[in-house]
Amino acid sequence: MRESKLERVTRETQINLSLNLDGKGRAEIKTGCGFFDHMLTGFVTHSRMDLALTCVGDLEVDAHHTVEDCGIALGSAIKEALGEKRGICRFGESTLCMDDALVMAVLDLSGRCGLYYEMELPVWKVGDFEVELAEEFFAALCRSLGLNLHIRKLAGRNTHHLLEAMFKSFGRAMRQAVKIDPELADEIPSSKGMLE
Repeated sequence: MRESKLERVTRETQINLSLNLDGKGRAEIKTGCGFFDHMLTGFVTHSRMDLALTCVGDLEVDAHHTVEDCGIALGSAIKEALGEKRGICRFGESTLCMDDALVMAVLDLSGRCGLYYEMELPVWKVGDFEVELAEEFFAALCRSLGLNLHIRKLAGRNTHHLLEAMFKSFGRAMRQAVKIDPELADEIPSSKGMLE
């Protein structure tokens, strides 16, 4: 079973997380930030992972620590569930539209961290969510997972739609990348014989 559980406690956040890579897209998310919960639920639905995540963070300051630490925790959990990454497809890509928004996500579970984020967002806040926190989430996730990720806005004017398309596109790309490739059997998908 490709599953993991994680507890992460700092002076800023307390996170409990359980993950199943081979799930059915079930999400139980409670971070105290409603828009962020909505984005994570979209990711889970389209990745087909099962994710239960609770975070109690210092929201009296702002949502920065909550969002960033959830990225760290989710990346760490995916990394643990993948193990040596034997038999995975490794690469994933998705270009997804949501009304006016068109967003592309392309990724490689190479073990090397890189975030290439090209998203011009028309407003700085959606509800109580500061939109720059989306980049912080993905940067933290890439560092803890060892993920090379390109996210690019191709079209769109509505910031809610753009962010939602981004999380869903990322989910579909991850779904492809973590999937077991029957042609690989138990091989590690790298000419080096390892992914790290």
